[in-house]
Amino acid sequence: MNQAALQDAGKLILRVALGALILLHGIAKITGGVGGIGQMLQSAGLPAQLAWGALVGEVLAPLLVIAGFHARIGAALIVVNMLFALWLVHMSQLTQLNEQGGWALELQGMYLFGALAVALMGPGRHSVNQR
Repeated sequence: MNQAALQDAGKLILRVALGALILLHGIAKITGGVGGIGQMLQSAGLPAQLAWGALVGEVLAPLLVIAGFHARIGAALIVVNMLFALWLVHMSQLTQLNEQGGWALELQGMYLFGALAVALMGPGRHSVNQR
């Protein structure tokens, strides 16, 4: 395989893994509702209706990323979603380590920075519109 083919394969793996893992959170929001997120937003002084944005960031965006259909936009939506999650839920853990010595927010960090990588690199050749 040549270098470009390997990069495209890597982008596909990153897109599918990121999208599938975020989508599972979205499915939980579809089945369980976004009421809790609305309450957190209200506590932060924001409208509860913004909670519906979690479905955009955890259902629509991952589907875009997986398919590679406007994947940069989908990845950017995931970045915004993760920034809200960090701000609303995980701010107190920002500087904490877990029991194994790793960052307490390593999963959230991987979602955030993986999405940022897709937004910057694009989806690669194995995608619907390659943008």
